[in-house]
Amino acid sequence: MSARDLFTLSNWHFKSSVGITAAIFIVTVIVGFIVLPFAQPWVQFANVWDAICSAAGVPQRSAGVAAQAQDKRLSEVVLTSHTLSRPNQEAIGRGATLAQRCAICHGPTGISRADSPNLAGQYAAVIYKELHDFRSGARTNAVMSPFAVNLTDREIADLAVYYAYLPRLPAYHPTPQLPKPNIVIYGAPMRGIAPCGSCHGSLDNKTGSPWLEGQSEAYMKAQLQAFATSERRNDISQQMRNIARAMTPQEIEEAAAYYASQPPDIVKAVD
Repeated sequence: MSARDLFTLSNWHFKSSVGITAAIFIVTVIVGFIVLPFAQPWVQFANVWDAICSAAGVPQRSAGVAAQAQDKRLSEVVLTSHTLSRPNQEAIGRGATLAQRCAICHGPTGISRADSPNLAGQYAAVIYKELHDFRSGARTNAVMSPFAVNLTDREIADLAVYYAYLPRLPAYHPTPQLPKPNIVIYGAPMRGIAPCGSCHGSLDNKTGSPWLEGQSEAYMKAQLQAFATSERRNDISQQMRNIARAMTPQEIEEAAAYYASQPPDIVKAVD
């Protein structure tokens, strides 16, 4: 038999090999792009195409999210590395006066005695963005929304630079330091999850992303769960929603507990 005859459909062996290879390929695609994504109990997909996009590493929306997007506001804040980068003392002083209204939840020194975020030393761009989002309705909260709705742009900027000026202090409710869980160190590349530190410090900081060390475990867990269900949706480009949806409940618990156990760097975020 000639070499040409070996690779023709008239050759039973060649035809069988092609058929078996094609069958293996089809089964592999179905299992990898459809069966396994739907087998993840912590992720819900709106349809088969959503599952395929997820397996291919393309950000997807969970069931019902597309419909919700039409009814809820998104963040319209524009941030750059220069946002509020050079505050003056007058702005910091005005912010200190305004912050007296925030002390009941966030503490007189910016360190909360409850489960509200610690704001002392937080990046100015973070506070600036969140207050704008509370004011616009992109983020809602029974306490913060009524407070922020009457703030002017200058008052928001003044509060942001004041809290950024304060030194970072240890939390009131410290917990024993925990070792870094894998989700914090490595993320989960196969599920499109980057290491937490790539945005929230330790590796790099993305403008608008807060530092998390020493924050309330209950608060961080609640925010991750809110992102996962799209109850909170003021993240830029859906980054946190896509990450939180792909995290398991255990990973959410581990990340929140780890960051709550870490002491903040005792430095000023703004000189």
